Amino acid sequence: MNNPIANTQYTLPAHLSRLRADKALALGFPEHSRVALQRAFDAGLVKVGDTVIKRDHAVYGGDVISFALPEIKAADLTPADIPLDIIWEDKHIIALNKASGMVVHPGAATGGDTLVHALLSHCAGSLSGVGGVERPGIVHRLDRETSGVMLVAKSDAAHRGLSEQFSARTLQKEYVALVTGKTELLSGIVDKPIGRNPTQRHKMAVVESAKGGRAARTDWQVVEAFGEVATFVRCAIHTGRTHQIRVHMKSLGNIILGDVVYGWKPLPELKHQPERVMLHAEHLVVTHPITGKTLDLRAPVPADMQAVLKELRAIVPPPKKVAVRKQKSRPNK
Repeated sequence: MNNPIANTQYTLPAHLSRLRADKALALGFPEHSRVALQRAFDAGLVKVGDTVIKRDHAVYGGDVISFALPEIKAADLTPADIPLDIIWEDKHIIALNKASGMVVHPGAATGGDTLVHALLSHCAGSLSGVGGVERPGIVHRLDRETSGVMLVAKSDAAHRGLSEQFSARTLQKEYVALVTGKTELLSGIVDKPIGRNPTQRHKMAVVESAKGGRAARTDWQVVEAFGEVATFVRCAIHTGRTHQIRVHMKSLGNIILGDVVYGWKPLPELKHQPERVMLHAEHLVVTHPITGKTLDLRAPVPADMQAVLKELRAIVPPPKKVAVRKQKSRPNK
């Protein structure tokens, strides 16, 4: 990939008082993400005079900062021709329906079939490098077993714009899930902090803020109820904590079907048990980071979830509507 800035000098406006160097560059070059500028500091490419400075170095109005952005190395990964379910695409971003079972980015225990491998093939070098060598284009993620809408950035400007929306929580994110049992209410809000489970580090849990929990809010409502067996719910999340919906629904006593990590056990009423966590990112509304247009993106409920819904409806059919006979009006005497 090409180096976007090389050997650039920037004179800080005279009116500026003491300021951190990283914040000064962010103010002077808003078209570049802070992550990109931080790479310059980490590579030792930011100087005042002949002195290499760090991010927290104090600079003042009139100081001349010279810097360059290091070249982004191409991912040392082999592109894989894996079919992708593209919902919407232009030269800046891709919206896709991620299949359940697909890992988003490579890791120590993954193979050559991650979403990143597929994107490298599909985009042929046009992914944003801001996410780093192992995460080109990735601005958010879904768990391996979770299906649904995902956004991918093809340019650094798009990556920055999308990341800012996720950070500012200005997007609308809705999931659908099948959970065990019957909910006490038809809708509600779970506003409980989430952090690492203190005894089982691979899990998350509702944790007090004073003990490392981070604010998390999930709004939920019942879409369809199946007696005491299960409930189909829609969840809107205002934060993006790891396993947020899974942890919040469990805190209500309604574990997501198929979620063995959080205590789900096969339902005796079902002949065919779900083979993965029944959670799907169905709806995402986002502002296009370049054009400013609103993108209303939807991924239909997948076939495996539809199959479980069909079986549940056969077990617990919806209540029949009682026909109300209208009385014939009698003529006035």
